[in-house]
Amino acid sequence: MRIRALVLAASGAVALSTLAVPAAQAATAGPAVTFSNLKVNSGKDIVVGTTSAVTVSATYTVTKPANLSASSFQTGPALYRGATLGMDSDDLIISDDPGTCTASSSTVLKCSAKIQFRPKGTDEDGDLISSQAGTWKLGALAVNADDGITWQGGLGSTHVQRRATLTTDASPEPVKKGKTITVTGKLARANWDTNKYAGYSTQPVKLQFRKKGSSTYTTLKTIKTSSTGTLKTTTTATVDGYYRYSFAGTTTTSSVSAAGDFVDVQ
Repeated sequence: MRIRALVLAASGAVALSTLAVPAAQAATAGPAVTFSNLKVNSGKDIVVGTTSAVTVSATYTVTKPANLSASSFQTGPALYRGATLGMDSDDLIISDDPGTCTASSSTVLKCSAKIQFRPKGTDEDGDLISSQAGTWKLGALAVNADDGITWQGGLGSTHVQRRATLTTDASPEPVKKGKTITVTGKLARANWDTNKYAGYSTQPVKLQFRKKGSSTYTTLKTIKTSSTGTLKTTTTATVDGYYRYSFAGTTTTSSVSAAGDFVDVQ
């Protein structure tokens, strides 16, 4: 994946460059700041589909010396995998643009930024490949006018997940009371390499039922998807209502519940 790094343009303004910052730059001392209270996507999982970029917000606090001008450096949140945060991180995603900060005191800045997540297959600048779904660590960086970079990791973690889809089809419709209903469906998830959805195999999925007039689904049984993500099971018709499959999700894949399929029991 390409590393997205904030670097200083010749004019002294911070710009985004889709390249790796040379190792020599990392030796330059960065701003003497620390980060805290980093929250990405309001603490929720980040779910990415097959084609569209997903933009989420981040908020964080910067603490600096009173004599260090806030205009002398720029900051941004970072997501990384591996033991440490830096240009040698196994995987690294930072905000496309520097954060916007407001001084709450001579030493404290309250900041916000946007981070965009792009499936790899969408364009050559895409960030994510399917094998990178899962847990990412949170950190932040600051860049000064001498291209010095301050990195700080260990600010929490989040899940970057492949979006899941799920279908349900209950038949026959209508059906006589006491007869067998067959419920089929399919669980699939985004493949960030191909920009398509593919079946998610051997996953536990709940078959649920909601009686007509009720707002609550009850789990009837749990079955596993086939090698291609398909689902098929049977149940007994008792009263009018809606059947659906529901998937709790995994570290790498979002949770999802299918729309209920109504069956008229006569």
